[in-house]
Amino acid sequence: MSHDAFSADILHSAPAPGLPDGDDALYERIAADLQQQGFSVQHNALPAAMTSALYQYQRELSHEYFAEAGIGRKQKFHKNEAVRTDKVCWIDGTSSTGDIWLQWCAALQRYLNRRLFMGLFSFESHFAHYRPGDFYKRHMDAFRGESNRVLSLVTYLNPEWQPQYGGELVIYRDAEDTTGISVTPALGTVVLFLSESFPHEVKPASTDRYSIAGWFRVNTSINNKVDPPK
Repeated sequence: MSHDAFSADILHSAPAPGLPDGDDALYERIAADLQQQGFSVQHNALPAAMTSALYQYQRELSHEYFAEAGIGRKQKFHKNEAVRTDKVCWIDGTSSTGDIWLQWCAALQRYLNRRLFMGLFSFESHFAHYRPGDFYKRHMDAFRGESNRVLSLVTYLNPEWQPQYGGELVIYRDAEDTTGISVTPALGTVVLFLSESFPHEVKPASTDRYSIAGWFRVNTSINNKVDPPK
């Protein structure tokens, strides 16, 4: 049974009502930000019904479906608790709630491809659970010429998050930036940034912190080998 299939059983496979496929006004704000500065922070961005469904969805996932997060893909994948200590559960779209999330991201992908000609080919995402004290030290999601991840996305599922809890995402404008831009992981906030351009980190929190992390990818298939694999 897949992780998402298990989630669908919990939610009785009932789709949340009134979830739009996309929000062109929001997508345009994101596109304009990406064009002007390479990143976008949008507060209360997700439709309320979808936010509620995702919030319930992650809370009801059994802990056995979360795995220790690692670094790298395929043969280069490894775990390093000096760098990150969160746990993740991949979203494959076989549940109604997971499918609604992926549809929303697909609509954003289509919009950005039309508006910015980004050539986004596919999307992958996972739930992330940071326990009290967990962190993800400063890193890049992709390095120029070495990955097909081009646009990173994070959305948060933490209602009534208080500043004293910590757990901020810090986005650095470049390798020399030591101050960064701090983003509170409040419910419904969506952050996007160019994967090859912005170092970032997740600060430890004093309470459980929930989010979805995702990446839009370009197609680097060669010699009839599909990348990313389906």
